[in-house]
Amino acid sequence: MTELRVIAYRPDRSEYAWTFGGAAPVTKIRPGDVLELWTDDCFTSLVRSVEDLASEKIVFPFLNPQTGPFYVEGAEPGDTLAIHFISIEPSRDWGVSTTFPLFGALTSTTRTVTLQDPLPEIVWVYEVDRERRTVRYEARRGDHIVELPLEPMHGTVGVAPPNLEVRSPLVPDSHGGNLDTPEMRVGTTCYLGVNVEGALFSIGDGHYRQGEGETCGVAVEGAMDTVLVIDLIKGRPTPWPRLEDDTYLMSAGSARPLEDAFRIAHGDLVSWLVEEFGMDKLDAYQLITQISETPIANVCDPNYTVVAKVPKRYLPGDRVYDNVRAGLREIAAAYRRERGLPV
Repeated sequence: MTELRVIAYRPDRSEYAWTFGGAAPVTKIRPGDVLELWTDDCFTSLVRSVEDLASEKIVFPFLNPQTGPFYVEGAEPGDTLAIHFISIEPSRDWGVSTTFPLFGALTSTTRTVTLQDPLPEIVWVYEVDRERRTVRYEARRGDHIVELPLEPMHGTVGVAPPNLEVRSPLVPDSHGGNLDTPEMRVGTTCYLGVNVEGALFSIGDGHYRQGEGETCGVAVEGAMDTVLVIDLIKGRPTPWPRLEDDTYLMSAGSARPLEDAFRIAHGDLVSWLVEEFGMDKLDAYQLITQISETPIANVCDPNYTVVAKVPKRYLPGDRVYDNVRAGLREIAAAYRRERGLPV
């Protein structure tokens, strides 16, 4: 294997990207590069205590700052960007969550209008123990305390959208964006279709943990130290974000209503099995009907996101995209050995 090319990048606040599309690249990278990145939390580090209300600290729309975008040399529309997560680790010993007025799945919103008063804005601060791999929940209006597993992930991973669009980092869609799926974790490979020259890949919205659905709209938010490796699959389009780990193939669909997100995710899985394994479309539909698992990623963003996943052990094969993931895992292992980390 050739020598690893490692690029470390920690943005200054003035360098945050606030959109997918429309932002100039911070640097150029090449397929095979390893990126050591720092991402700020969704509140740009301004919510640090139970007294800090995001509505008073942040001016909308400056939420969900992104690290990037990165211009990937050789990337053109019709290609696919492969992103493999080597490490995702909290960069702080605390994280925060909150309820927001007019935001979340179980409250009135600006799109689901009722005459009830908005929920109050309350902040929870979580103590993070990186050695014990826990985050500590403490009730604000009771005495319940419980330690939850630390399960770091990125809520926002995406590329520039097509057709000169500029999208808020709060929105998930076919370009990726604010998918908010716990599946976006260490060991996962994410495949995103390239829509513009250079792809313009960005990442952010670190979550120290999140339940499926992100019900109140806010996970345990925190700054993150993340290491990932990039590759490029030429001439292979990917219509919706796809993910792969050791056990599953997954597709993420985003839309409203929720049923359409469900349809997109499962329909894309059918197409993927046809593309990769030459299955008849209705045979793939039948198989997915019997083996799929369907975690809901979010029901609070401007688009909802559903992830459809199928166990590889039931498929005609387990190698997709010409087995690009194997090469990414080799690079990840080499990086970990070079840093003296467990492989």
